[in-house]
Amino acid sequence: MFEDDRILALNIGAGALSLAEFATEKGGGPVLLSFGIGNLDLNLDSEADASAYIVSAIREVMAEQGMRPAPLYMTVSGQAVFPRYVKLPPVAKDKIVQIIRYEAEQNVPFPIDEVVWDYQLISESDSDDLNAMLVAVKIENVTRMTDCVMAAGLEPEIVDVAPMALYNTLRYNYPDLAGCTMILDIGARSSNLIFSEGSRIFSRSIPVAGNAITNELMKEFEIPFDEAEDLKLAHAFVSFGGVYAGPDNETADRVSKIVRNVITRLHAEVNRSINFYRSQQGGQPPVLALLTGGSSIIPHLDTFFREKLKVDVDYLNPFVNVTVGETVDAERVEGNLHRLGEVTGLALRRALTCPVEINLIPPSLVKRKDFRRRLPFFALAGVAVILTMLCWWIYFYRMGGMRKAALARVEERTRELTATRADLQSAIRQKEVADTKMQAVLDVVGLRTRWVEIVQALYDNTLDGMWITAVRPEADASRTRIESMEVTGRAFEDKLRAVEAEENVTPLMVFRDRLRASPHFGEKTVLLKQLPRDTRVDFVMRVVLSEPVPLD
Repeated sequence: MFEDDRILALNIGAGALSLAEFATEKGGGPVLLSFGIGNLDLNLDSEADASAYIVSAIREVMAEQGMRPAPLYMTVSGQAVFPRYVKLPPVAKDKIVQIIRYEAEQNVPFPIDEVVWDYQLISESDSDDLNAMLVAVKIENVTRMTDCVMAAGLEPEIVDVAPMALYNTLRYNYPDLAGCTMILDIGARSSNLIFSEGSRIFSRSIPVAGNAITNELMKEFEIPFDEAEDLKLAHAFVSFGGVYAGPDNETADRVSKIVRNVITRLHAEVNRSINFYRSQQGGQPPVLALLTGGSSIIPHLDTFFREKLKVDVDYLNPFVNVTVGETVDAERVEGNLHRLGEVTGLALRRALTCPVEINLIPPSLVKRKDFRRRLPFFALAGVAVILTMLCWWIYFYRMGGMRKAALARVEERTRELTATRADLQSAIRQKEVADTKMQAVLDVVGLRTRWVEIVQALYDNTLDGMWITAVRPEADASRTRIESMEVTGRAFEDKLRAVEAEENVTPLMVFRDRLRASPHFGEKTVLLKQLPRDTRVDFVMRVVLSEPVPLD
């Protein structure tokens, strides 16, 4: 059974990934065979591409745990997706998909052909109303993750969303929960809230998590990211209402104050989300909170939320009803329960029908799988073509020995075809001319696309409260190419003050440095002038292109 029914479940976080191997029985629950946690060793404040780190971590975990390739189920981060909850009008069943697609086009904040999206119908237990949960992710984001997985020698079959996988884990392991249960998944870069109430589900991503503590430690102790992370792991705990580590350990005292400040911010966001869930979704306040995620095991975190939320707080155990194999170290599983919720939810997708079944697999991968499924039919078609050609060859061979009159007709037809050869050659020359013109058009289209990317990069790097009012290209001395642009813009002064308080630098310098870091612009990008107004600041900046754009 274990050889034929194995799957791999992968959850990729911002700072680490979890890879687990399960055996599944049809109609029964999954069995954990092995698992590994791979640290990405990536500075979360860095803008470096994490792909190489992800591929390396997957390969290392598979090698350490002796895992072999198998069907792969994976998740994308809740921060990367756009969940929307819509109430459907009363329509016939055959119109539901059409209505949901219309709702997706209205609610997803990107063109529908730029995202992968899926939906789950959710019916209220106490009414006939039908709701839909829409989940969308940009194609480029999910493709980046699946490309990493494929570079590591695996191929995903299902791309789930981390909060939905946790929801399925909760429903399977805690089937008898009454009232509203809230899962608080505290990761490195973001935290996810999942509300479960009967058949109702609601999730929300909060941009406050473990990395916020690391950032505050970097500022407080003036140390780099790696040292701040080590300091957090060594001394972090949630202090109790003004009671800290004490004068005997000044470092731990300072760390505990920072941790409590960040966790207090997280609690404020959790409270806002609970109020939103109650007011906008008609939900009830939670009666139980379950903690999970890489940053959820900070000492006394459960006590803090128990006191603040006035509800029972515990840690999510994904193996209440899921079997752990005999060869797996039980103590090691116990120490990593907070990292195994998502992979367990993925394994449930393979073994059972789950309450929420979302699949955001990118279109390119769907086409690849579809092509592979059709390969046997292509092979049969090839054999049929060969047999057909063989029959025609036998036919013409036998016809060659027939009457001379037939041969004369064939030769006459050959002469007619020869006469058309000149026409065909003329058509070929016309095609070559057309190809040359088409290539010129393609070059123009490519140049236009590059300008679109350049302008988009300008807007992507603007700060909150800042906008671009004019962009004037500047040609070189020979006027054969564009080497820079004069960018004019404005920004609200109060928004700039907020950036100064956070970054401790001039906001326009932040904007300039962002442009310099972009692959589209060069290091010689400079701020020419800035003119303060009543409530805004006008500025002019010379943005140097990393590669000149030809004018012709």
